[in-house]
Amino acid sequence: METAVDLGFLEPCEEWLLANKFFRSKVGGKPAWLELKNIPIPKDLLCDGCEEPCIFLCQVYAPLEDQEKCFHRMLYLFVCSNASCYQVNQSKNIKVLRSQLPRSNDHYDFDPPKEDKPSEPVPSPVPLCVVCGCRGPQQCSKCRKVNYCGVVHQRLDWKQNHKAVCGATTIVDNKNQNSNILFPQYEIVTEPEEIEQTTKLTEEENVKKQMEEYDKLVEQGKIGELSEVSESEMDTYAEQLEDKHFEKFKQRVAFDPDQVLRYDRKGKPLWLSPIVPSEIPDCELCHGPRVFEFQTLLHYI
Repeated sequence: METAVDLGFLEPCEEWLLANKFFRSKVGGKPAWLELKNIPIPKDLLCDGCEEPCIFLCQVYAPLEDQEKCFHRMLYLFVCSNASCYQVNQSKNIKVLRSQLPRSNDHYDFDPPKEDKPSEPVPSPVPLCVVCGCRGPQQCSKCRKVNYCGVVHQRLDWKQNHKAVCGATTIVDNKNQNSNILFPQYEIVTEPEEIEQTTKLTEEENVKKQMEEYDKLVEQGKIGELSEVSESEMDTYAEQLEDKHFEKFKQRVAFDPDQVLRYDRKGKPLWLSPIVPSEIPDCELCHGPRVFEFQTLLHYI
């Protein structure tokens, strides 16, 4: 059964094909900025928790075909790399940006570029950070040949790379190289989700399945014999088994376990647990209601 959801999968790709002018979805590396005149300033990409720069996770090319101004449309997802900033049901360590252009614009050709041989990306008119690929208004004060988004990445690059070459007559151009603080780079290719019809278990079969799972845990030493388990522990275990949200999540993802993206604009997210937001805040700009567009499963795999 085919659904309205498009699934994304990771595939290796030549780096030059992941440049901005090819409008590809991707994970990792540096962002391939679409709108080059309005690349966000560093403070817009700071974690609201630790106030350090968020790192680019992925970009999703999602044009809206019925709107000319959105002929090219890219969504960018950034996350904080500090584990302590990850807390239940909060998003202070996550930043999502949108960029869009009409087909006729100042940056890209009207027709798609050829992909028969390597070519350079459309250059940014503003300097970019050599570490993360975001806007880099600061320069090395000594050689003034490399740019940074701020002192955090400047110090990092000084220790790892720049200290050894700063002041040299010729500095190796590493603006296209990926720092080791970035995620590995892959293209995201999409295809429609297809779900096989499955037979629903009867209540008796479900109880039998649960007991088999319990016996397996006992054999593995992960839980004691039934007589050794308190009533409260049994209740907790039963609640875990009966978590319909997680069970639904596992069953749905099991059809395509390598998926890293679920795209379903104006659809519904596939919740991992019954703990879901009670209210989705309206847009701060137009004050209209927000709609679901995509979710990533990079953490799941």
